[in-house]
Amino acid sequence: MDRKWWKEAVFYQIYPRSFYDSNGDGIGDLKGITEKLPYLKNLGVTAVWICPFFKSPMKDNGYDISDYYDVNPEFGTIEDADELIRCANENGIKIIMDMVINHTSDQHRWFQEACRDRHSKYRNYYIFKDNIDGLADLRSNFGGSTWTQIEDGSWYFHSFAKEQPDLNWECEEMRQELYDMMNWWLDKGVSGFRMDAITFIKKDLSFPPMPSDGEDGRCDVGKCCLNRPGIDEFLHELKLNTYGRGDFVTVAETPGVPNEDLDRYIGRDGHFSMIFDFSYTDIDINPGDLWLHQRDWTIEEFKDKLFTNQRLVKKIGWAANYLENHDQPRSIGKYFPAGDIPEYRTQMAKALGALFFFLKGTPFVYQGQELGMINTHFDNIDELDDINSKGQFARCIEAGYSEAEAMESVNIRSRDQSRLPMQWNSDKNFGFSVHEPWLACNNQCDLQTVELESADKDSVLNFYKAMIQLRNHSEYTQTLIYGDLEDVETDNAGIIVYRRKPVQIECACGTGANAESTDRSVYVVVNMTGEDVGYAIPETADVLMGNYVDYDGTLRPYETVVYAV
Repeated sequence: MDRKWWKEAVFYQIYPRSFYDSNGDGIGDLKGITEKLPYLKNLGVTAVWICPFFKSPMKDNGYDISDYYDVNPEFGTIEDADELIRCANENGIKIIMDMVINHTSDQHRWFQEACRDRHSKYRNYYIFKDNIDGLADLRSNFGGSTWTQIEDGSWYFHSFAKEQPDLNWECEEMRQELYDMMNWWLDKGVSGFRMDAITFIKKDLSFPPMPSDGEDGRCDVGKCCLNRPGIDEFLHELKLNTYGRGDFVTVAETPGVPNEDLDRYIGRDGHFSMIFDFSYTDIDINPGDLWLHQRDWTIEEFKDKLFTNQRLVKKIGWAANYLENHDQPRSIGKYFPAGDIPEYRTQMAKALGALFFFLKGTPFVYQGQELGMINTHFDNIDELDDINSKGQFARCIEAGYSEAEAMESVNIRSRDQSRLPMQWNSDKNFGFSVHEPWLACNNQCDLQTVELESADKDSVLNFYKAMIQLRNHSEYTQTLIYGDLEDVETDNAGIIVYRRKPVQIECACGTGANAESTDRSVYVVVNMTGEDVGYAIPETADVLMGNYVDYDGTLRPYETVVYAV
């Protein structure tokens, strides 16, 4: 069994625009993250993934990079980035950067030169066509055509927004420039990368015509540009020339990777340390379809997707377990009926936390998740910033739905739901900023602040601290990090139960895994329903934690119990 620091880590994802504003301009920044490092350390976090803070016109909130070697002024300076990396490392927290190399901003120097001079070497850094007649009419990930015309009459390709032209990975010189840039950041002291949209880098550049699959007459871009044959050559070269040269971590966003390809991605010689599984976090939607067309799913289906991924990954590599991120709405509204939130919000947040946190793999906590934050309500599309949400709204209107129905779609699934300002205290703007924030604060959860949650021993925040303590600093640490996982069958479809089996290994990563260990198994039980359900635990069991004061033999609505036998 390979022992790695990132397997024993607890990751925390930060959306820098919304985390903490240190200079009072309404926008979170790098100094704000540095200032809050003590909070993260106290929580128990050992690694932080920060969404892009590179120089950017912010058409897609930093996922449209105009300069990989500079920091966007709203976030600070390169010196601020250096200070953050240094201070984090001094506090035992590693920094992981969000790396976007499928595309750049249309304001990037390379693209500007490519548009200015069709004979420039940078023309080959992107995908240009003089004529798109007969080529696939593809729908971008944000809606609309993937082809945009420039002044000289030619067309360029973009899998996402028109302001995000795709890089041409067939160009060796371009690839080498990316490798040099990534190594520059690694040399600065970052500990790895989260790789954005990485399975889009290989395209069928002939773009053969494809049948429509949507109301707009277009075909989903993934049919032509997602996990294409030949991508392994690019990914192998990427690893060999950058993060493969040291003890770095990579976690990749890899939509389109089938189960049979997992070994190539996260096996012993795989391209990445971990990849994110979308099967259970996207269980409520149909890929490429309108958000309004919500899928009907069952707890049994959810459980099957969760444990199928666990069974597959344990054979070949390591899992990256998560409930929320910057592209997902808050998990409580997704996995539980919205009407139950006021009464059971705290129990729901703790139940979901325990369900994902003790799975085998590395847990990723998204900012505000540890407070049990829920979705807000947007009244009109002008309140939103997210380019994807605006694209969905437009698609709904184009498909004949009313504005009210289109807004219902956006409220269900908008990425802005998770991008609202972090709630630090009860001051104006929840203590996020003294200035009006770039995105309005949540209007649905006044009581969910770090200040209030810290003072309440039964809060969601303190529950997360207890989970981190149990996983990383207890006699059960070896079991909860490296022990095998078995799903346990129950008579009730509304209950999810799994067992973490003990294992004896020698760990050297300083998490507490070297401490005295136990030969007892740990069971995690979660009632996913709003009903009382009978469930008996052995008389010899010790309850390690739960989301009610005590356990009396009946699982109450949304109750979770973690016990050892």
